[in-house]
Amino acid sequence: MQASGGFRSRKRRNSPFGEPGWHGPWDPELAAGRFTGRSPRWVRLWLPVIISFFVQVPAVFVQWRVQHRLEFAGASPTELLAPLALALVGPVALIGARRFPGPVVAIVAAAAGADLLLASGTDGPPYISFAFAIGAAIVRGARLWAWISIAVAWLGTITLSSLFGLDWQPWRIVGITIGILLIVGAAEGVRNRRERLDRFRATIATRRQSEVQAERVRIARELHDVLAHSLSQINVQASVGLHLMEKQPEKAAAALASIKDTSKTALDEVRSVLGVLRAESGTDPSAPLVPEPDLARLAGLAASVTSQGVDVSLDNRLGAVPQAVQLAVYRIVQESLTNVVRHARATTAGVLLEEVDGEYRVSVTDDGAGVSAHSDTSGGRGLLGMHERAELLGGTLDAGPLPGGGFRVVATIPKKASDSEKDVPQ
Repeated sequence: MQASGGFRSRKRRNSPFGEPGWHGPWDPELAAGRFTGRSPRWVRLWLPVIISFFVQVPAVFVQWRVQHRLEFAGASPTELLAPLALALVGPVALIGARRFPGPVVAIVAAAAGADLLLASGTDGPPYISFAFAIGAAIVRGARLWAWISIAVAWLGTITLSSLFGLDWQPWRIVGITIGILLIVGAAEGVRNRRERLDRFRATIATRRQSEVQAERVRIARELHDVLAHSLSQINVQASVGLHLMEKQPEKAAAALASIKDTSKTALDEVRSVLGVLRAESGTDPSAPLVPEPDLARLAGLAASVTSQGVDVSLDNRLGAVPQAVQLAVYRIVQESLTNVVRHARATTAGVLLEEVDGEYRVSVTDDGAGVSAHSDTSGGRGLLGMHERAELLGGTLDAGPLPGGGFRVVATIPKKASDSEKDVPQ
C-alpha cells in the first residue's frame, strides 16, 4: 500500500512475524495456534474430569463384583461406599486443578494411597485422576508438589504392598514406574511448549510495539512534510493577496488561486496518508491513493517556491534512481526549500542533485541570513525528519551556514540503498 508522501504499509519479506492483520504463513495469531495445538478451554478443564468419572466410578463396581463374585445387592454398603467415595475424590478435585494444581495433586495422591489400602492390591481407579493431576501440576508450575506427590505415592505403593502382603509382582511396580515417567515426560513437554509460546508472544508484542512506534514516527514525518510546505506557501500567498488586494486586484486573485491549488494538493496528500490507515470500504487497500512524490515533481516544486519570491535553480544530474531514494530526495529538498521561504529571507536558492563516488548527493543552498534564520521554529521536527530520511537509507545529512552568508543542506545516500528498498519503512 502506498500513499503520497511515501507512506507505505507492506509485509517485510525477511520478517518471520509479518504485519498485524496479515494472515500469512507466519501470522502471529495463526502461528501461535499451530505452535501449541491447544484445545478450547472447556475441553482442557472438563475432559479430565469426565474421563476420570466415567472410568473410575464404573470400575469400582466392576472390581467389586469380580472380587466378591456377588450381586451388587449382596455387598455391604459400607464396603462399597468407601472405594466409591475415593473414586469420586479424583474427578471432583480435578475441577480445581487449573487454579490449585499443587493441592489437587496432593489430594488425589492421598486418595490413591487410601484406595491401595482398601482395594487389596489393585492399581485401581484413583490412579487415572492421579495421572491427570500430575500433568496439571507440572504444566501449571506446581512441579515441586507433583514430584513430592509422585515420590510419596510411589514409595507408599512399594512400602504398603510389602507391609500388607499385597499381591504386587515386580512387573506391576515396573509398569507403574514406566507409566509415571511417561506422564511426567508428556507434562514436561507441554510445559516447555507453553514456555516457548510465552516467549513467542512476548517477542510478537515487542515487535508490534516497535512497529507501532515506527508507524507513528512515519506518520508524523509525512504529515509534517506535507503540511509545513503547503501551509508555508499558503501563508506567503495570503500575505501577498492582502498586500495587493486594493492596488492590484488581479495579482491578489492569482494569489488566492494559488492558495486554492496549494490547499487542494495538501488536502489530497493528507487524505492519502490517512487513507492508508483507514481505507474506505469497497476500495482496494493495495492501490496507491495518489502518485508518490519523485524527482520528476521537483521542477513543479521549484516553480512553486519561485512564485513565492525565491528564485530557485534546479540542476538534476541523476539518472535512474530507486523509488525510495527519489522519495527521500524529494522530501529533503521540499523541507529545505520550505525553510528557505519561511526563515531565510533569501532571494535565490539552488538545488543540485548528482552522483559522487557511488553516492547520491543532494545539495540545497540559499543566499539568506544563515543559521539563525534557519532555526527550526517547529521544535526541530523538520530538520530531524530530514536526518531520519537520510539515515533510513544508510546516508547522512549535514546542515549549516556558509562562510560568505547563506545556508546549505547536504544529504548523501549510498547507492546500495536500492538493494534494500523493499525493506525500508517509508
